[in-house]
Amino acid sequence: MSSSKEYLEFVLEQLSELTDITYRAMMGEFIIYYQGRVIGGIYDDRFLVKETKNARKLMPDGALELPYEGAKKMLLVENIEDKAFLKELFEAMVGELPLPKKRK
Repeated sequence: MSSSKEYLEFVLEQLSELTDITYRAMMGEFIIYYQGRVIGGIYDDRFLVKETKNARKLMPDGALELPYEGAKKMLLVENIEDKAFLKELFEAMVGELPLPKKRK
């Protein structure tokens, strides 16, 4: 099952308090970037973020789910209605994530 453009637009609206949010469509799903770093994505109309120390602190009971077969589990963001929480989450996580490698 693919994610809908409507759900992507909803998630982007919830992230509107952050600047430098971008996304990329990939095989029917959407990868979410913050400040150039992959922070999570939308998979089967679920908003998942990478499991980092700070993400786990902010979501101690967060469920780990597979975004797709063969992938590393990610944290399901259930509190998606709370823009302030999402801003806090992304700002806490970004320093823990690597910048993408430069292509040659």
